[in-house]
Amino acid sequence: MFSFRYTCVAALLFLTAPQANAQEFVHQFKNPSFGGPPFNSSHLLSIAEIDRPDPPTSTTSTFGRQTSQADLFVRQLESRILSRLSSDITDAIFGEDAEPSGEFAFDDTRISFDTLLDGSVIVSIADETTGGVTTIEVPGFLAEPAQ
Repeated sequence: MFSFRYTCVAALLFLTAPQANAQEFVHQFKNPSFGGPPFNSSHLLSIAEIDRPDPPTSTTSTFGRQTSQADLFVRQLESRILSRLSSDITDAIFGEDAEPSGEFAFDDTRISFDTLLDGSVIVSIADETTGGVTTIEVPGFLAEPAQ
């Protein structure tokens, strides 16, 4: 009797116990860049702008020293001048009025070029302070006459 009573109570508890329901777990990103809701973008952007520090008035160079705005301007100006010089040299070698050979010099750098019979161009760049020479061969092609 003792075991029958416990069996009946256990069965009654089992039948009247609430059912456990399970649901599917779905993960969704908050950031719209990763598939989250698009209305989160302005909120996330405003949080990022609040946390961002003010830009410095000078930047740190690769070697750890401070670079002022004037230093950055001088570097950019030098870069543009060298770019223009490079463009002029390229026009002299490959342009419409290209010479078969020539030489350019500025500061301690000497650039010479020779056009070979097959149309290829040999460019030599010499650094007179170190004595180093870099040679570049630009392959050429002879255009076949139109038939």
